[in-house]
Amino acid sequence: MASQQAMFGLIGAGGHGRETMPFARAHIAAHPDLGVDVDRVVFVERQAGPAVSGHLVLSEDEFTAMQGERLFAVAIGKPEARWAVAERLEALGCRALSVIAKSATVADSARVAPGALIAHHALINADAVVGRHLIANVYAGVAHDCVVGDFVTLGPRATVNGSVRIGDGVEIGAGALIREGLIIGEGAVIGMGAVVVRDVAAGTVVVGNPAREIAR
Repeated sequence: MASQQAMFGLIGAGGHGRETMPFARAHIAAHPDLGVDVDRVVFVERQAGPAVSGHLVLSEDEFTAMQGERLFAVAIGKPEARWAVAERLEALGCRALSVIAKSATVADSARVAPGALIAHHALINADAVVGRHLIANVYAGVAHDCVVGDFVTLGPRATVNGSVRIGDGVEIGAGALIREGLIIGEGAVIGMGAVVVRDVAAGTVVVGNPAREIAR
C-alpha cells in the first residue's frame, strides 16, 4: 500500500466510525475526482488492529507515512478528542475531507468547512455556515443563517433553529432543541432532549425543558 495513489482514512473504528463508514465509502465512490479507490478506504486508530467491518485498521503512524495524498475525517463524537486528532494529522500533512451521506441535504447556499461528517437525513439549510470537523448525526438539523463553530457535535435528531450562533467545541445531545437566534458559548454541553430557550454561557452544561445550567 505504498504507492502514490490517494488514500482515505476514517479515524475511529468504534461505534460512530462503524456507522459512518458505509456512507463515507459511498461518498468516496461517488467522487472519483478524489483519486481514492474504494479498496484504499481504511479505518485509522492509534494502534493497528484486525479488520473492522471488512476494512483494514491502520495505525496513525502507518497512515501518515503513506505516499500520496492522505485524506481523512474523524468519527469520534467528543469534540475535544476529535480536535486533538485532527490537529495532529493536519500537522503531518494530511487533508481533512467532508463526507456527506447521499440522503443528507446541504443547501446550495450553505458553507461547510473541511472535515464535516453529515449523516443520513441530516440537514444544513440555507445560508448556514458550519465549521471544521462538524459531526451532524442522523436527522440532525441546522436551520437557515446559523453559524456553527469548529468541532461541534450534533447528536441524532438535534435541531438548531434559525440564526443561532454556536461556538467551537460545543456538544449537543440527541433530540435537543435550540430556539432561534440564541448564542451557545464555546465548549458548552447541551444535554439529550434539552429545550434551550435562552443563551448558554461558554463551558456550561445545561439539561431539561426548559434547559437549566447544572455545571460549569
